[in-house]
Amino acid sequence: MKKMASFLLFGLLFLLVLTDSGHAATASPQTKIILDGHELVLPSDVEVVNINKNVMIPIHVVAENLNFKVKWDQKKQNVSIEQNNKVISLHVGRTEAYGQNGKVTLNTAPQLIKNTVVVPLRFVSEEMGLSVSWNNKDKIVGLTSAAVPSVEPAPSLPPVVSGPGQSTVWSKVNDISFANHQLVVSIDHEVTPRITRLSNPDRIVVDLPDTTFGDMAPGMKQGTMGKLDVSGIPNVTEVRYSLFTNDPAQVRVVMELNNLSDVQVNVQYVSGKLIVDLAVTGIIGIPVSPAQQDNGKSIIVIDPGHGGKDPGTIGISKTQEKNFTLPLALKVQALLAQEPDIEVVMTRETDVYPTRPERVQLANTLNADVFVSIHGNSVEASPQISGTETFYYKRSSSKALADIMHRHLVEALGFKDRGVKNGNLEVLRDTTMPAVLLEIGFLSNLAEEQAMLSETVQDKAAQAIVDAIKEFLHQPS
Repeated sequence: MKKMASFLLFGLLFLLVLTDSGHAATASPQTKIILDGHELVLPSDVEVVNINKNVMIPIHVVAENLNFKVKWDQKKQNVSIEQNNKVISLHVGRTEAYGQNGKVTLNTAPQLIKNTVVVPLRFVSEEMGLSVSWNNKDKIVGLTSAAVPSVEPAPSLPPVVSGPGQSTVWSKVNDISFANHQLVVSIDHEVTPRITRLSNPDRIVVDLPDTTFGDMAPGMKQGTMGKLDVSGIPNVTEVRYSLFTNDPAQVRVVMELNNLSDVQVNVQYVSGKLIVDLAVTGIIGIPVSPAQQDNGKSIIVIDPGHGGKDPGTIGISKTQEKNFTLPLALKVQALLAQEPDIEVVMTRETDVYPTRPERVQLANTLNADVFVSIHGNSVEASPQISGTETFYYKRSSSKALADIMHRHLVEALGFKDRGVKNGNLEVLRDTTMPAVLLEIGFLSNLAEEQAMLSETVQDKAAQAIVDAIKEFLHQPS
């Protein structure tokens, strides 16, 4: 059925012939596309156009909704669409195309409009075996799939069922945010996302099966769309989300990028949050502290999480995480500065935003002995959650540092012990020295937030971090 949906949607993109007269391309934003009874969600900037009485639709909408494999050759201006053993080839500006039965002459050639390739719906639909109807009065394209073999979906956890014989209860998305090149989705039950990389335009599509919207957008209907503010974030032009299907429910998030080739995608699920990490490569180097000189001291890099345009998570009293991490990190810096055998370097000392790759590059260039990233946790939908957790990534040296650090923090603060965990986080994965990320406590928990913002608790946390670093450095080799 998934495969059928894919074919339908793609066909939808290419099929329609309108009854309008005229030869110029005219925007028809009111046109709707209905695939097997479900309206397709089109981005707000997508235009279905009528060129010489042929309905044309952006190729990326076809691929995104139908899951066809689409290849765009910028140099040759060629679009290749593949599904199983079916292949369609089209060229921008050429009426000559190639389908299952060889060469075909199109009524209207594909065109490049606003840096987006639009293609004729009719040709693609016929090639992919879709039945097409056109309601000229209401400007509705109807697509109906034929009997096409279904595609086995990517594995996912089963939806939550309310009880024997009762209806299915889908997982619910309670919040979506994007900062520091990380998409963070707060969800009440873990699901396995399907991640797709698509071109023209470059984008990453995250599909959450058996999932609908909860607190953040109750009652959100299929066909509507929301967007996140990503202004000022390098390489990211838009992040949009929608309820892609109703039955079964499926939430879709699309991250549109300037350059997909520079991005590696890493996914993990931590404390009720699905984290899709866009690890950006090719970052220009940043100035390096004189501490890199070989003076016999241990170099400790302290990383106050977030900062500047990236506030981090938001606490129950609207506290911004960046305003917790910096004061605590500065306390750690002051204590380490008193240690004669330690050289401390900060990734930031003010409210600025170094990117994660820049933080990693600084630590690696310095050949630091220890990297500590300081954070505050939050699950807005569950204010009762509390506790301290410490993350490391794979390296045994990082695990040893995490164990020592976590023990000192839990003993000093008395917060709930949430354990030491392996986390595929960029600042842990890409640094080359023992590295940990500390989630001191939950800013979404009122009691813990108040404690974390107090001078007394911050002093205890800072001392615990310093004591752990010293213990780790003085371990027998």
